[in-house]
Amino acid sequence: MNYVFSQPDSVMVGTRGAVGARLFLFQVREGRRLLIIKAEKQQLAAVAEWMAAAIRELGRPGHLPEDLTLEPEYEPDLVAGDITVALDTERGAIVLSITAVDEEDEATITLTKEWAGALSIAITRLVEAGRPPCPLCHLPLSPQGHDCPRTNGNSAPAR
Repeated sequence: MNYVFSQPDSVMVGTRGAVGARLFLFQVREGRRLLIIKAEKQQLAAVAEWMAAAIRELGRPGHLPEDLTLEPEYEPDLVAGDITVALDTERGAIVLSITAVDEEDEATITLTKEWAGALSIAITRLVEAGRPPCPLCHLPLSPQGHDCPRTNGNSAPAR
């Protein structure tokens, strides 16, 4: 199925579950249509960086939407596989293309630079609210620590 959102009314991002076992969700609403996408933390972090770079190309956005909290929980419509971010300079917009892991579904979401800016900030806050990275390997630290691959088993786990 091909989902197209050319003028979304809202975009939302959030998590379900405890830190370390969070489910990252991205929702898009246009009128009565709602699309829910499950994504990985690293995918969303990369999208936030790409959108920030795209916004710099388009120029400073106006007032950013403030409420990007998820609507009541539903099952995801698709699980994100490949995600691309492109500029639509004619419309002054940013286009997200998301292909599902199974490659059967695809979503094309056109965002104003205001929605893209708000989404980029919200994603960055979500990512930073997670587990801190290991200072050596940058993998997430759990409360119990972890066996850092950079130590080759020659020292105690980093905490």
